[in-house]
Amino acid sequence: MDVIESLMKLQLTRQEATIYSILINEGPMTGYEVSKISGISRSNTYSALAGLVEKGAAYITEGTSTRYIPVDPAELCDNRIQEISKIKSFLSDNLKARSDDPEGYITIRGEKHILDKMRNIIRNAKERAYISVSHKILKELNDELAGAVRRKLKLVIITNPPFDFPGAIIYHTEKKQEHIRLIADSSVVLTGDIEDSVHSTCLYSRKKNLVDLFKEAMKNEITLIELSSNK
Repeated sequence: MDVIESLMKLQLTRQEATIYSILINEGPMTGYEVSKISGISRSNTYSALAGLVEKGAAYITEGTSTRYIPVDPAELCDNRIQEISKIKSFLSDNLKARSDDPEGYITIRGEKHILDKMRNIIRNAKERAYISVSHKILKELNDELAGAVRRKLKLVIITNPPFDFPGAIIYHTEKKQEHIRLIADSSVVLTGDIEDSVHSTCLYSRKKNLVDLFKEAMKNEITLIELSSNK
């Protein structure tokens, strides 16, 4: 993950993110010093510094010259999380969905959106989750899997060896790197492939017939793994 791109997700412009990272590395600086190190014009530097102050990413200290002090990255992130939590509460109270999920079959495109959906499905699972996926993708879901174990969900994982996750039931088999199967609470299914950031596609549905179909397919897969391991 790129530092500048990550900072831009915190509502900083690219120049603000660049200057913020310089302040973190170099310590408090004047606008002139920042411009000299960054190679950004003085007018753009001062504009970006003003933006950092306005967005709560930097403070100003007055003395013989004005210097800019970066807010600690952890504090900056915590502040953003608090803002998002307030927005989440407000929108949850004021925008009511007509139903939990639209009927039918929904196509989700793009690696990021698919991983986000997988995280949300696991986080919202109440009793059980079955996942058939390569351990490369499982690494992206580590926090959600740990949360599922803490909530004492029945967590069943089919993946490439070697892989272990305390609290989960693991079945080892060779998996295609990109192939995904996820069922939660016998009520929702996500299936498809993660190829890259552009061409990844998954199907998401709460349709009982599709959920039951994939439940049966995963049970059969587990049975074959058990039979193979007993040979």
